[in-house]
Amino acid sequence: MPLDKITFQNAGYFSKLMVDYLNQEDNLRHLYNHFPTIQNFKQQIDEKRANYPAAHRAVLCQALLSQYKNTKASDKTLDNIHTLAQENTFTVTTGHQLNLFTGPLYFLYKIISVINLAKELKAKYPTDNFVPVYWMATEDHDFEEINHFVFEEKVICWNRESKGPVGRLSTEGLDKVFEVFKSHIGVGTNATRIKELFENAYLKHDNLTDATRYLANELFAAYGLVIIDGDDAELKKLFAPHIKEELINQSAIKEVEKSYATLADYFIQVNPREINLFYIQDNLRERIIFEDEVYKVNNTSITFSKEAILEELDKHPERFSPNVILRPLYQEVILPNLCYTGGGGELAYWLELKKVFDLHKVTFPMLLLRNSVLLATSKQVDKLDKLDLTWKDVFTKQGQLINAKTKELSSIQFDFEEQRKFLEEQFKTLENIALQTDKSFIGAVNAQKVKQLKGLENLEKRLQKAEKRNHAEKLERITLLQNELFPNNSLQERIVNFSVYYKEFGDELITTLFDQLEPLSHEFDIVVL
Repeated sequence: MPLDKITFQNAGYFSKLMVDYLNQEDNLRHLYNHFPTIQNFKQQIDEKRANYPAAHRAVLCQALLSQYKNTKASDKTLDNIHTLAQENTFTVTTGHQLNLFTGPLYFLYKIISVINLAKELKAKYPTDNFVPVYWMATEDHDFEEINHFVFEEKVICWNRESKGPVGRLSTEGLDKVFEVFKSHIGVGTNATRIKELFENAYLKHDNLTDATRYLANELFAAYGLVIIDGDDAELKKLFAPHIKEELINQSAIKEVEKSYATLADYFIQVNPREINLFYIQDNLRERIIFEDEVYKVNNTSITFSKEAILEELDKHPERFSPNVILRPLYQEVILPNLCYTGGGGELAYWLELKKVFDLHKVTFPMLLLRNSVLLATSKQVDKLDKLDLTWKDVFTKQGQLINAKTKELSSIQFDFEEQRKFLEEQFKTLENIALQTDKSFIGAVNAQKVKQLKGLENLEKRLQKAEKRNHAEKLERITLLQNELFPNNSLQERIVNFSVYYKEFGDELITTLFDQLEPLSHEFDIVVL
């Protein structure tokens, strides 16, 4: 399978913050621990080994085995879980929401990134073990973000009421969604497999957590992926001291704000609260707020004194849920983790958190921008060649691409830069004459200059428009191809569901991605199927 690459920096779809992070600019250096290179992992391993409590390993292993009790895990996954009990075993982790049927394509890329990274680390550091982990965002509550996916331009949507953590949400009603999805899939071996995956995941499991675990396990168990659910009483007990710190001292907001002096030059991805915790039950997920010396659960009548909320934490730690500010800390407290792999938006908020980790004396993980991929078929590559396009061309914003290709196709020159420079020089001479004779003419000279340059610009636009008409057929084919590869002028991986490609290519889709993607290359891959 042919493969091409373009750097993240040149792809045009990543923020200046991410570009500067990838370039390891000095001004960002204090916001992270070690930049993710294969050599830098040595120091990260040593630091995490010294700073991860041995007692956490037994709790972690038992919690994972309990979570997998109704899941048919592969021998490789079970071996990885048991290996976590050993002090020379570490994790590399990615996290993702419980999107219906995985949501956009990048769900695959995140998980393949950490599986390939674990393999690469084992080759480099053979005396240690490395386990790829997918952290299910079971305690999130934004149902509108996860209740749909896109299959061949059709939005498959699950409409229902949702309260509380999405992982506890009943799968009731997904039988109707399945009927809609089935009507669009068609027939064939791969189509049948897609239908089986959806049916077995969502119609044979009672809640969204179990359904998502089943689906991810079916796709990746053979590669040893370990799936973890943070909505777990035993794991929350390990995090309880850090919850207590937040409840009593409300320290996270102060520490996050220390990053603002640097990040204000870019953007602030997330804003902390005074208390960065939710109180959760099956149909409840509300912020904990502190007012008038009383802890209140927002939008409810539930209140606690200081003594009462600490007693609640001691008896029911599972009722306390970290928000986006503290969720990364929770992950790193319970896992012997070296590296978090995520998208640009995720890494942007992780870069706010280094001081929070320092306060809690928890090792800050490496931050790896996940693999990004543009999938293309051989037919699309043929079209690309016939249209004399390069991969760099198709990553160009559409207006710029069409203008550039119009110039290439045109037999006349309609770029009037030379004439524009000539006019600038002529009017500079007129300005000098006016200054030497009558300064009151300066205004008239400048007005005429603006008029002449505007006229030249309008003429240039008219000629360009005429040339676009002359080459309309080819330009339309260029536009159509780019729209296929970048739906809605966005990255394919952020919109299209994996089933679109799985229907045509089956398991070859996943095996090809495993073969081609290199997580530490820091490049955007073009994979031709």
